[in-house]
Amino acid sequence: MDNIKKFKIINKELKRLYPTIKIALNFSNVWELLVATILSAQTTDKKVNEITFKLFRKYRSIGDYAKAKLNEFEKDIFGVNYHKTKAKAIIEDVKILQDKFSGKVPKTMEELLTLKNVARKSANIVLSIGFNINEGFAVDTHVIRLSNLYGLTSNKDPKKIEKDLLLIIPEEERKEFQLRIVQYGRDYCPAKKHDHENCPLVLVLNKK
Repeated sequence: MDNIKKFKIINKELKRLYPTIKIALNFSNVWELLVATILSAQTTDKKVNEITFKLFRKYRSIGDYAKAKLNEFEKDIFGVNYHKTKAKAIIEDVKILQDKFSGKVPKTMEELLTLKNVARKSANIVLSIGFNINEGFAVDTHVIRLSNLYGLTSNKDPKKIEKDLLLIIPEEERKEFQLRIVQYGRDYCPAKKHDHENCPLVLVLNKK
């Protein structure tokens, strides 16, 4: 079975399991999405949402973040891993946005990568979820593990995995497929030991 056919089978089953899907992070604008994405590195979405519930009420605009004192902001996001590093990055990003991008989150990969604590995965999330630009594909730990497990790639490097997936996933399917495969990893096929042979994707692929 070639990878395009395999993707179509997997995608159809994921759509059955998750007819509607949205990102687990809470936000109300693209800047808040960027902040939540930076905070989510090596931290659960649940914990990030707990912190941003208060954070996004305290700081309602980029201008509010620009006025924030670093030591106070560190306390505001305490609870995420590497909170001091992330606090410094977010405050620096505010200055970059104000100085270079008229206070707005940029819409290109190249520009997003000039921000602190923003790598390709985070940039792809912001572009896809925030702007509905799906030229790339966000490769996180779930995508790395499951795309290998279900034979959509044989690479381990995130950049190579992204290239492989872009060859088989149509642009209009990328955003929701990424969200669905991540949620599937959490709900049905986690990294910890489980009854893998009865995972929905295993069952449906074995029928083909």
